[in-house]
Parts: sequence; C-alpha cells; structure tokens
Amino acid sequence: MPVKLSTILKNIELLENKVNSKLILQFYNYLQSNNTSESYQNQNLKALINFAKFLGPGRDFYQLSAKEDILAFLNTKIKSKETDPDGKWIRTWNDYLQRIKYFIRWIYNEKQRNDDGKESLEPSDWITPSFVKIKEKRSKRISPYLETEIWDRDEVQTIISYESSKRIKQSSLYYGI
Repeated sequence: MPVKLSTILKNIELLENKVNSKLILQFYNYLQSNNTSESYQNQNLKALINFAKFLGPGRDFYQLSAKEDILAFLNTKIKSKETDPDGKWIRTWNDYLQRIKYFIRWIYNEKQRNDDGKESLEPSDWITPSFVKIKEKRSKRISPYLETEIWDRDEVQTIISYESSKRIKQSSLYYGI
C-alpha cells in the first residue's frame, strides 16, 4: 500500500538530524512551487528520508563530499542473483541515485543561491558537484518483461478477434499482427 504524502511529511519531522529534516522540508517546498505531482514529491521525499536515516543523526547533507558517501547507501540496494535473478535491483539503485543527485544539485545551486539572495537558475543550468557524478548501472536485461510475459503472434490475434472496433482490427492488419 502506498504511503500518503501526509505520512511522509510526519516522518520527515521525526528524523533525528534536524538539519537534514529542515533541508528535506525546504526541498519539498521547492518541489511544490514547481508544480510537481504529489506522487513525484512523495517518491523523492521517501528516498531522501531513507538516505538521511542511513547517514544517521551525526551527519547532515552539507557534510557529504565524496562519492563513497552516496555509494555506501546505494550499495545497500544491491541484491544477490539468488534473491533477484532478473537484476531488478538495478532500477531501484538508479532511481535512488537520480533522486539523491537531484536533491544535492538543488542544495548546491538553488538553495545556496536563495540563501545568498541571488536569482534562481533553471535546473538545466545547475552545476553538478563532482562527488555526485556517479554513473548509473546498466542492466543486462534486454527487456523489462519476462519471456513468459510477452505475447506471441497467435495470442495477439486471439485477443484481436474479440475486439469490436474495426479501427483496432485494421491497425493490427496494417502492422502485420
């Protein structure tokens, strides 16, 4: 069951490190001001809460300065071949990386500019700190679907035979299905 945004916001306030808690709330306000969806906000905040918990009460986001700081957290998402034979953990690893990278870029660009009374920049103009320049992992999977989840031609034709729309039937003929 998905966690509601209101629950996530309460969880931010419960973080032991109040500097991190305040930063995450400010980032939430930034996301809101840019009209991002509630789902997008929720997913970003969940990732940042997990990262903040990993850092613990004695370490705040401002103290991050090495790739290893982020990689140590990301590597907790790696699963063994026995647990995850399809390597789906790679998508999770990359998702956390993207969200953390966006947040840190926000701190080093937007937040600091606002604190200094300077004009905002577009995210495309933000500078990425060198310690966040981490490459995404590549999956060896050709498709996100399992072989058993892909329909063959006969299965598609069976489904199309029940379709009432002539347009859909015609398009399936056009594409050679």
